[in-house]
Amino acid sequence: MSAESRRALEAIIMVTDSPLEPQLLAQLTDLSVAEVESQLTELAAEYAEQERGFQLAHVAGGWRFQSHPAMAPYVERFVLEGQSAKLSAAALETLAIVAYKQPLSRAQIAAIRGVSVDSVVRTLEQRGYIGEVARDPGPGQAVLFGTTPQFLERLGINSISDLPSVAEFVPGADVVEALEHGLRVDAMTVAPVEQTGSVDARPTLDDLLDGDQSA
Repeated sequence: MSAESRRALEAIIMVTDSPLEPQLLAQLTDLSVAEVESQLTELAAEYAEQERGFQLAHVAGGWRFQSHPAMAPYVERFVLEGQSAKLSAAALETLAIVAYKQPLSRAQIAAIRGVSVDSVVRTLEQRGYIGEVARDPGPGQAVLFGTTPQFLERLGINSISDLPSVAEFVPGADVVEALEHGLRVDAMTVAPVEQTGSVDARPTLDDLLDGDQSA
């Protein structure tokens, strides 16, 4: 492969904001898809070996240049300075539900969260992280939501299968048992309640009179 083709791939990817598919790059450079994939893989390895501040990443089915994860603190300091348009905890929770259980309807998301999710779903749609992927074949044909290529791009992954397993975030049986033991009330520390057989345990007038007679 010529050095010119190699430089052409670098230049094209450099000027785009979204991952470019190998098929498109092949058309633009008059190369085969296999040659494009091979060349970009070699370039990515070279950048990694040189410990550059950027990397050539394969995400969302395409290739793009992005900052190296190790440089995230510096990039965040530059990009996020003075910005407050961050997703709320509710939005992040909803996005995680969609990512791991997609496709699912708005009603299914609400059932999992236990609260209305209309506004949160609308926000995630506007941000481009989720979108309509299908229709429920049942009555009403509810919209089924799933994540978008932009979601994959933002996370820097190539597919949903690259997400970490949910099991990694679930505490083990020993942790659950320890928590349960810590919350359990010890019966020996609870003072016994005397059962009087009456709702009102205060002495009645008859009781007082009987006490005076026996004295």
